[in-house]
Amino acid sequence: MITDDLAEPAARALLGGIDTGDGGTPEQRALLASVVSIAWERPDLSLDEMVPLSPAEAAAALPTRGARRRVGEIAAALELCRHPLTDDQVASTESLARALGHGGPDIGLARALVHQQAALALADLRRFENDVRPAWSERTLVQEYLDATPEADAELLARLRSFADLPDGSLGRAYLAFYEEHGIQLPGDDATTPAFFVGHDMNHVIAGYGTTAPEEIALSAMLVGISDDDPHWIILLAGLMAYEVGVAGRITAKTEAMARPGAADMFADAMRRGARCTADFSVADHLALVELPLDEVRARFGVPPRVI
Repeated sequence: MITDDLAEPAARALLGGIDTGDGGTPEQRALLASVVSIAWERPDLSLDEMVPLSPAEAAAALPTRGARRRVGEIAAALELCRHPLTDDQVASTESLARALGHGGPDIGLARALVHQQAALALADLRRFENDVRPAWSERTLVQEYLDATPEADAELLARLRSFADLPDGSLGRAYLAFYEEHGIQLPGDDATTPAFFVGHDMNHVIAGYGTTAPEEIALSAMLVGISDDDPHWIILLAGLMAYEVGVAGRITAKTEAMARPGAADMFADAMRRGARCTADFSVADHLALVELPLDEVRARFGVPPRVI
């Protein structure tokens, strides 16, 4: 979406979006610098040498719909990395979004957050999530397990535990190892949303990310890099809300995840990896692939090695 010739105007547009008189906060500038140098592979570009673009100038410099959408999304991510979030920041992001024709769910969320209406923002996010939840879920489990189970499900649990009989190095064995390594219960072992978590954690295994806040965000960034559609963007936005802003529902919220050492580079590298994939592994029938070697599954979708 951001081709080599558009990297500089995109960066200048985003630099204008975070400049509320201070040039952007250190966290915002660090994340933007990582996106430019790693995700867009332009380490030759320096934010310190750039002149920010106004919203009108940004719209003129970014002619493609895809580039405008990507810049609008990154602008929303950068907006949530300002602490505390301010009216000036929200107004700046909204002005850029309007000029680019970007009208995602992030616009209303940020406006609610700046006015200390976290509950309203979370409710709005949940409405967007409900619309796209089937797209996040393991495709063969959607009909039966889209919603949280009222109690443990022995049949599903037995099916997942049977992956222990698969060969070493298989996707199924790696999936079980992921749960053991991170000390979490298998879907079916408690009342969760199995269709979502089976698919989500299969994505973790294939992408090679753990469960820390920066890695959760990185996984979502990678999926946006693969396919920039509403379901992928909304799950990335939900991750930023939970781990950057500290507003969450089912999970334990954290704050300022992108300020942690290495987190910005990990985010940008994840987006780069996603852009280099040859297909979207998140929408695959993972349960049909569990017998295959994990390396073969990754090769099938063109998943590049994790660098950061």
